[in-house]
Amino acid sequence: MSILDQSIDQISDADFRGFFDDFLGNHGIREQSVVSGRVIRISDDWVTVDINYKAEGIIPIWEFKDGDGRIGVKVGEQIDVYLDSMIEDDGMLMLSKERADMMKAWEEISKAVEADEVVQGLVVARVKGGLSVDIGVKAFLPGSQVDLRPVKNLDKLLGETLDFKIIKFNKKRGNIVLSRRVLLEQERESKREETINQLHEGAILMGVVKNITDYGAFIDLGGIDGLLHITDMSYGRLNHPSEMFEVGQGVEVKILKFDADSQRVSLGFKQIRPDPWADAEFKYPVGAIVRGKVVSIADYGAFIELEDGIEGLVHISEMTWNKRIKHPSKLVEIGDVIEAKVLGMDVDSKRISLGMKQLETNPWDVVEQAYPVGSIIRGKVRNITDFGIFVGIEEGIDGLVHISDLSWGQRIKHPSDRYNRGDEVEARVLAIDKIGERFSLGIKQLSEDPWYSVQGRYFLGQVVDGTVVHVADFGIFVEIEEGVEGLVHLSELTHDGEEWRTTYQVGQPCRAEVIHIDGHERKISLSEKGAEERTAGDVDNYMETQTTSGARLGDLMGDIGSKLRNV
Repeated sequence: MSILDQSIDQISDADFRGFFDDFLGNHGIREQSVVSGRVIRISDDWVTVDINYKAEGIIPIWEFKDGDGRIGVKVGEQIDVYLDSMIEDDGMLMLSKERADMMKAWEEISKAVEADEVVQGLVVARVKGGLSVDIGVKAFLPGSQVDLRPVKNLDKLLGETLDFKIIKFNKKRGNIVLSRRVLLEQERESKREETINQLHEGAILMGVVKNITDYGAFIDLGGIDGLLHITDMSYGRLNHPSEMFEVGQGVEVKILKFDADSQRVSLGFKQIRPDPWADAEFKYPVGAIVRGKVVSIADYGAFIELEDGIEGLVHISEMTWNKRIKHPSKLVEIGDVIEAKVLGMDVDSKRISLGMKQLETNPWDVVEQAYPVGSIIRGKVRNITDFGIFVGIEEGIDGLVHISDLSWGQRIKHPSDRYNRGDEVEARVLAIDKIGERFSLGIKQLSEDPWYSVQGRYFLGQVVDGTVVHVADFGIFVEIEEGVEGLVHLSELTHDGEEWRTTYQVGQPCRAEVIHIDGHERKISLSEKGAEERTAGDVDNYMETQTTSGARLGDLMGDIGSKLRNV
C-alpha cells in the first residue's frame, strides 16, 4: 500500500522519511546538499526560502548580515542554500546560506588545488604566527610566507586583497595554509633573467627601494637587488639614506659595477646628475661674496653649504678679528645663513676656503693712526701669562706688556705678583705689527730709564745705602734706587764665611762702596768691605783732626796768656 493511500496516523516515521527522501530525489533535492531557492519573505529573525517543494525553508537572518549589520538579500532573489535536515515539527525545512557558501568555496578551492592555481583572498585578522585570510573560507598565512623578507609589522597588511598559493590543503580537517612568498619568488625568478640581460656598467634602470640601512639602500631592479651606497646618493652632505629615500619609492639609478658570478650590483644615484664641482671655479671665483647655510661646526671652523654638493670651510681664524673667540659656536649655529668671501679654491681636492671677517672693517687698518708709537694708552688687564700681561685696547685688539717691560729694575717673578685681571693700567705704545697683528706696550717706559744718568749720580768710592733684592751663588744684588741695582760679589762681602747665606736676606739693608760703574752694560759693582773700611778711615781722620786742632788751640791760648801777662 502506498503512503498516499494511508491515513496520517498510520504512517510511521521511517515510512515518512523514506517517502520524503524519494520525493526530494525525484525533484533533484537531497538532504545535506546544496539546492537552489527563491527568497519569499524576510522577517526580523528569519529569511523564508522556497526550494520548489511543498514545504518552505527558513534561514536565520544573521547569515545574511554583513559587518555593518546590513541584510544582503532581497525578496524574490534566487540563492543557493544548504538543506540541513528533514521537516521539523512546525512543517519548515531547516536551510543554511552560510554552509552553502562554504561548500561551494571548498569545492572551488579543491579545484584550484588540483589545477595548481592562484587564489585571491582578503587579509582579515592578525593571529598567532601569522595572518587569517578569507578566500571563501578562513585560511592561515604564516608570517614566514608573507614576503621575500621578514615583515616586522604584519598589521599593515590588514584589509589588503592579495594573491596566494595554497601550500597545504586538508578538506576533512578544514585546514588551509597559504603562501604569498612562493608567488613572489616565482615572479622574481622570472624577472631576474630579464634584468640580468640589461645589467652592464653605465646602464640606467628604474628600481624600487626595498630596504634602507645606515650605510645605504637596497634597490630591487626586478628580481635582483643592488646596493646604493650613501656616498653615491648625493654630492652634498647626507647623514642618513632616509633623508632622501623611503621604502617602496621608485628611483632611477646607474649601474656602477656588476659582478656576474656573485650577482652583486653597485648602484649610483648622484652619477646620473652633473657634478656641481665641474664649474665651481667659475661660479665661486676667489674674491667673490657668497651666501650659504651652516651645515656643520667643528672645533676649527664651520662648513657652509653653497649648493647641493658644494661646501666651503670658514676657519675659526677667518671668522672674526676678535681673537678671544675660542669656538665657532660662539658666532654661528647650524642652520644659520651667512655671507662670506671666497679666499681660496682647490677643485681637485674639492675645497673652498671662506672668510667672514673679510666682510668687516679690519681694526688693524686704523690702529696705527689711532695709537701711534710713543702714545700712552689706558686699558684693563684682560689676561695674565708667564711672559706678560695683555691689556685691552679696543674690541678685538689686545696689547702685550712683556714681563721685561713692566719695570726698569724691580725683579718680577710672575706678572700676577703685581697685576690682577681687571686692573686698569697705563702703558706706552712701543711697536705695532699690522701683518702679524701684534701690539707691543711698555709700562716702565712711562718713566725715564734711570741708567741713562746713573754715572751722573754715582761715582767711584761713593758709599751708598740700599736693600738686598736677590741672593745669588756669587753674591748679593742691592737696589740702590728704583730701577738701579748693584752687585756685591762674594769676595766683597764682610760676611764671606760658610754662613754668609744665612746672614744676607732679601729686604735686608746694606751699605756698600761703589767700585765700578758701566752705564752701557747697566752694571754697578759694589763692595761692602770697602764701605766698612772707608767708614773706619773716616773716623780715624776725624779723630786725628780733632787731636791736632786741640793742640793748636792750646798753643794759641798759651800765646794769648803770655801777651796778657806782658801787658
